[in-house]
Amino acid sequence: MYKLVAIDLDGTMLNKYGVVTDNTKEQIRRTIEKGIDVVIASGRPIDSTKTIAKEIGSKNYFIAGNGALIYDIQKDEIVYDKLLPKEKVLEIIGICEENSISYNVYTDKTILAKALKYNVLYYQKENLKKDEKKQTKISIVENIYEYVKSKKDDKYFKMTICDENKLIFNSIIRKLRQVDGIEVLDVAHMSRKTIKQGTEEKVIEYYYTEIGAENVDKWKAIEYLIEAKNISKEEVIAIGDNVNDKEMIQQAGLGVAMQRKYTTNYRDCRLYNSI
Repeated sequence: MYKLVAIDLDGTMLNKYGVVTDNTKEQIRRTIEKGIDVVIASGRPIDSTKTIAKEIGSKNYFIAGNGALIYDIQKDEIVYDKLLPKEKVLEIIGICEENSISYNVYTDKTILAKALKYNVLYYQKENLKKDEKKQTKISIVENIYEYVKSKKDDKYFKMTICDENKLIFNSIIRKLRQVDGIEVLDVAHMSRKTIKQGTEEKVIEYYYTEIGAENVDKWKAIEYLIEAKNISKEEVIAIGDNVNDKEMIQQAGLGVAMQRKYTTNYRDCRLYNSI
């Protein structure tokens, strides 16, 4: 009997427009009614993940920042975190600025960005469809280095690095891999997001990587929940589509890797009857 389903968002639970379909919600509702805890395990920030958790009726925990934190929904607080040290954030920002490459910093309060582009543009388009209280917080900051340097209490969960040019992107990745104490996500494919603008669709494509603290991944966060809930790894299902899901898919009692296409969602896993 499975007791916990950990499920990724983008490319897994969400369709290509970033939406949880009615069919997906129904599958999740039926799973929860069986007494199985459905836990989002995403690279997204807190506020974005919290909104979707509420939408699908997940009431206990969610994992955000690729395993950098676990949020207790009932207590409305972070109960586990593995942070990027501030000095590492500043070091990475310095490398990105020297090489004129786009980057974002994910904190416990907001996403820091210099402009609305790439993944941040996608979040902003999502925000236009949401109530203000449910929006992903984005802060446009001209000098992110000085902003971070001046903050004393902010928590840093991850950074994203983006560029449309593969040669430029690969060059910055090589430099980032020389930085000690961080994990650089090994993503070989382009990210592809679809944005609706009226009756038209706009596709955003870019190379990206995500940077977190050393030895941080979604499975390690799930292990914390396994211990807290007094269950075994064999009682866990993990569903994802990307390299940041690899560890949890391999380690869970049942791991499901989504086909890499842009219309997939939870319905396509066809898991309900086997749970």
